[in-house]
Amino acid sequence: GVYVMMSGLDLERLVLAAGPLGIMQACLDVVLPYVRQREQFGRPIGEFQFIQGKMADMYTSLQSSRSYVYSVARDCDNGKIDPKDCAGVILCAAERATQVALQAIQCLGGNGYVNEYPTGRLLRDAKLYEIGAGASEIRRMIIGRELFKEQ
Repeated sequence: GVYVMMSGLDLERLVLAAGPLGIMQACLDVVLPYVRQREQFGRPIGEFQFIQGKMADMYTSLQSSRSYVYSVARDCDNGKIDPKDCAGVILCAAERATQVALQAIQCLGGNGYVNEYPTGRLLRDAKLYEIGAGASEIRRMIIGRELFKEQ
């Protein structure tokens, strides 16, 4: 019974990992039009290296997390359910989503903090994924335990 329940948690963690992907995409969907439209010193802020660096970090976090989620999902579809990867995929996606949301807020400056833009809500939503279905610390414990058991 316990094994069946725990294997269900593995798949729950994988399924939940899709949520942070959506949050990261939503952050980019808010930031990209904003940095094209918002001007400082007579030019769009998206032309500044600092903002471009943040956009690049946001994009690579999304794409690498997406690849990880898809890879683990493919393995699970093929019957290879690995608790280490199921915990790892939600750990990675959730923590990156929180960082991406923080970067989105910073790209919007003061506007990132006010309720007229969704970035504050996206940050709260991202942080919830670090807590639900086993907190990040539990996920790390699962990964460490599984790595220790491997030969």
